[in-house]
Amino acid sequence: MKKNDDTDTQGIDYLTSLPRRVVTVYVPLAIFVFVLLFPFYWMVITSIKPDAELLSRDGNPFWVVHPTLTHFHKLLFETSYPAWLWNTVVVTVVATFVSLLCSVLAAYAIERLRFRGARQIGLSIFLAYLVPPSILFIPLASIVFQLGLFDTKWALILTYPTFLIPFSTWLLMGYFRSIPFELEECALIDGASRLEILWKIVLPLSVPGLISAGIFAFTLSWNEFIYALTFISSSEVKTVPVGVVTELVEGDVYHWGPLMAGALFGSLPVAVIYSFFVEYYVSGLTGAVKE
Repeated sequence: MKKNDDTDTQGIDYLTSLPRRVVTVYVPLAIFVFVLLFPFYWMVITSIKPDAELLSRDGNPFWVVHPTLTHFHKLLFETSYPAWLWNTVVVTVVATFVSLLCSVLAAYAIERLRFRGARQIGLSIFLAYLVPPSILFIPLASIVFQLGLFDTKWALILTYPTFLIPFSTWLLMGYFRSIPFELEECALIDGASRLEILWKIVLPLSVPGLISAGIFAFTLSWNEFIYALTFISSSEVKTVPVGVVTELVEGDVYHWGPLMAGALFGSLPVAVIYSFFVEYYVSGLTGAVKE
């Protein structure tokens, strides 16, 4: 026992000297933070640079001399960006809610009811997530046209769950598996129904898993491009990823200031959500894969 304590002490002592901490901790951490935050920094400085500095070859590309809010004004008041942002919020929230509802029911049925072939069905659901959207959007486009949903928000709300439900179901299956079966058995003995067990026992214990699946679904829906580009054509119905690219690029002219301002606004909601729920997100992912 003493030998193990000495070994642990030696491992901790390795990081006590400043030069070793700099090499093993501070330098890798600084590189990681730089790589992670540099795109956001580039978006910010590009969005507040006047066109003269953006097109100049003599200035410093990593700094702003005369900051301006002209690009934000053009984005918010001379384009349909507020409508694109609202469309993205509506589509993302509704698609995420529908996907979570279906995923909870599917994951509970597969993982807790113990019927024959449950494992194979769970594996097939996860394999469905691996099918690329670039293959699925062709048959989905035919269905959307036949249902008369083309160029409407419902075209996106009903097609986004096709790639959100499989992974969310697989994630929740792993988390539901970690909940003791004895809790359900006691509830069944007391006369509770399966729906009551799901609502009063399983879901309260699965909050980190639900948050993880919700963040995953929200992020994918918010950033989705292929379906939104295929099923939407009117400017007033477009989402942010499609509207920014198609409306702020005229031929071979790229309006970099409004483009970066739109990208910055579009990335803030996801960053805010991650910052609020990061602890639940990490615990939900570890709970889903530890089994």
